[in-house]
Amino acid sequence: MKILHIAGGGDRGGAKTHILALCSRLKEEHQLKLLSMRKGEFADDARKLGIDTMEIQSGLLLRDFRIAKNAVREFAPDIVHCHGAKANTVGVYLKMTLGCTVITTVHSDYRLDYMHSFLRRQTFGRVNSAALRLVDYHVTVSDNFKKMLIQRGFCPNNILTIYNGLDFSTPTPDFDRAEYLRQCGLDYEEGDVVLGIAARLTPVKDIPTLLRAFAKAHGREPRLKLLIGGDGEDMEKLMNLAKELGVEQQACFCGWVTDIGKFFKACDIDVLCSISESFPYSILEGVKEHCAVITSDVGGMQKLIDHGQNGFIFQPGDVETFADYMVRLASDDALRHSFAEKLLEKASRIYSLEGMAARQSEIYRTIAARQARGKRNGVVICGAYGRGNSGDEAILDAIITTMRQLDPLSPLTVMTRKPLETKLLHEVDAVYTFNALKFRRAMRHARLFINGGGSLIQDVTSSRSLYFYLYTIHAARRLGCKVQMYGCGVGHVGAPSNRRLAGRVLNRSVDIITLRDTISQQELLEMNVTKPQVRLAADPALSLAPASDEAACRFLEKQGVPADGNYICFALRPWGDFHDFGVFAQAAEYAYRQYGLTAVFLPIEVPRDMTACRQTVSKLQTPHYVISEAPEDVCLTMALLRRMKLVCGMRLHSIVFSAAACVPFFAVSYDIKVSGFMKYIGLSQHCCGLEEVSAPWLCRQIDELVKAPDPQQAQAIRQRLVESEAENSRAAAELLGLAQPPAAD
Repeated sequence: MKILHIAGGGDRGGAKTHILALCSRLKEEHQLKLLSMRKGEFADDARKLGIDTMEIQSGLLLRDFRIAKNAVREFAPDIVHCHGAKANTVGVYLKMTLGCTVITTVHSDYRLDYMHSFLRRQTFGRVNSAALRLVDYHVTVSDNFKKMLIQRGFCPNNILTIYNGLDFSTPTPDFDRAEYLRQCGLDYEEGDVVLGIAARLTPVKDIPTLLRAFAKAHGREPRLKLLIGGDGEDMEKLMNLAKELGVEQQACFCGWVTDIGKFFKACDIDVLCSISESFPYSILEGVKEHCAVITSDVGGMQKLIDHGQNGFIFQPGDVETFADYMVRLASDDALRHSFAEKLLEKASRIYSLEGMAARQSEIYRTIAARQARGKRNGVVICGAYGRGNSGDEAILDAIITTMRQLDPLSPLTVMTRKPLETKLLHEVDAVYTFNALKFRRAMRHARLFINGGGSLIQDVTSSRSLYFYLYTIHAARRLGCKVQMYGCGVGHVGAPSNRRLAGRVLNRSVDIITLRDTISQQELLEMNVTKPQVRLAADPALSLAPASDEAACRFLEKQGVPADGNYICFALRPWGDFHDFGVFAQAAEYAYRQYGLTAVFLPIEVPRDMTACRQTVSKLQTPHYVISEAPEDVCLTMALLRRMKLVCGMRLHSIVFSAAACVPFFAVSYDIKVSGFMKYIGLSQHCCGLEEVSAPWLCRQIDELVKAPDPQQAQAIRQRLVESEAENSRAAAELLGLAQPPAAD
């Protein structure tokens, strides 16, 4: 591919390292050209690395833009890749005049780039903010920055992440450390422990926190010395602060560092105290030279550092904690060296320069393939999402995961009650469920519309919801989408007029319906739905993998539930006029007294299910626990259920998850979808209607499942469900025109 990189040309520090390191590797695979919008050191260093570099600096901005335009027209790149505010502006100009595909790497929080200058913030800062909205794709160097952009309204489908990489294979030559430090101006003595930081001396780096923490730490550990490499507008102010704190002799400001390897090789501990970063190169550079690390919790530091195992992380501005960590590492040589070696092993394995270049090339190929598809590309997913129900969110998670596996090039859009929450959680685009203008616009550009799981075609809750979901199916077909009802339940549709309407819309608008139970299949037959292909599958959530057992234990202990206990789980919900939750309290007491099982009440939909939990525990005399906080994701909910000895479920997904985890369970059915699932898996004898439930029936279920569990039957049910669930993805692949995934073994 032909790739044009554009940089402002005044780049220094981590941004410069990233651009030059990346281009030096990418030129081996791509035809690459670098455009520097300033003459000087940056362009000179690029040429030394063998990068084809062009400098533009005529003295007139508009003339520079025209020169850049002519150079780009002559080079004819497949992708224009920008770095920094000035480059972003040039990139947008090229997009508008030449139709270039433009991407930018977000190296920093653009709102903080000019925080030291009101005038620059209101000019360059605002222009850059506008330019960032107009480029086609954004590359972030940390997950934190990706979430930052999503929160600020950037489209998640067009944000891609790459982690900074460094060449760990080239060692820095040995030198006289003491002589180097003294030449820098540090009052160094043998045995001193040197803290080092290489950073621009600007407000975002928060050097005052470093100086205050150092002053406190030096009072407790006199061997500590501080070497500050960098320049900037805050230099004089910071030197005065060091004097006020009484550490002007122990803290040395050595100016801008040209040989960063030598700088960190002379240090023992690499420190960072910024209030905002993407993924700071200065940390990787220190790690390469065997420095231990103390850093503020910014950028991707939690990805690199396992706190307390190979480094320390503190919250930005926390002087006391920062000082404590300085003292701990300075006073314990063995710990300091252990942290340094562990971190070097991890960083060199994960954050290599080769890995960064390979990921960037993958991003280029993805963008090029998307552009080649044209405007109609993507999947719109509609369902009862964003309402706090972990069962519905499990369905969404499963569908998104499957769609990404089937076709990584398809952008995904979800209709949800909480668009921002869905964007952040799943990193997909999202529109408010009832914003007809936005979801119709998404359908115009999509290839496939998914009516996503759950029992959406029913009028038990209301006819309004039925009409809405039928309308979305009808609209998707009219706007050119293929339509799939994905791993769903159907019914019950009671009103005759609603049954006729549903049958008519489904026959005219749906291509394939995959069902999670046979009762739904019968419901479709009775509504004369005969034109779409109808295939038996299973609940999409069965494709998800539970979180780790360790994560489940941590969550339980956070909720005050001992992780090593023996538990019976109750997943209850309020329903209609039912208030006899005392029968569940009697069953819980029986399980405790007869088998030593302590009741754990797990709400699947928070806070709605808490009402049923409270009504039950108010009548309970034996020990019990109530999970009051919703697990952070459905995979954690599945892991929690896997730790139970027995599950009593009203909520459908409590029994679906139990089946997936091979945990014994029985069900109390408030709706046809629950009894339909139990019938589908051949466990109707372990299901009772809500209107018929009694304490004796619940106790008999406990007796039977505790005394005579059948693990072979549980494994067989799980295997059959997993195999059936794969039919959902096969149907989607067929509608997308993709190679169909193989059947499960």
